[in-house]
Amino acid sequence: MDAYTTHGAFSWNELMTSDPETALGFYKQLFGWTTDTMPMAQGGTYHVVKAAGSAIGGVMKMPAEAAAGGMPPTWGGYVTVTNVDACAAQVVKLGGKVLHPPTDIPSVGRFAVIADPQGAWLNVITYAQRSG
Repeated sequence: MDAYTTHGAFSWNELMTSDPETALGFYKQLFGWTTDTMPMAQGGTYHVVKAAGSAIGGVMKMPAEAAAGGMPPTWGGYVTVTNVDACAAQVVKLGGKVLHPPTDIPSVGRFAVIADPQGAWLNVITYAQRSG
């Protein structure tokens, strides 16, 4: 199974935190993770987390709007979907909420943040076509 193309598969985990460097220091010591960094389109640095050389997640500074809304540092999972826009529409039909509308991440894909009817939130994503 390829988690990046299989509808319904968990494919990524991401930490949004007020202090990425301190968090990374903790997790690197705890789990032996390594990281690569890359610039984000909206500014800042994204830290790709690797275990045994394989990318498994990322760490980033919490967006200002999330911090202003009182969100604490949080790990969030991503579930692959075939079509983010259709998934977001289905969320509403099923009684959930779209917390962040479908949005493009350049060269990565398109994501949204959803909440189920009980309020548990989750990221959904359709990855951009990968080469190779």
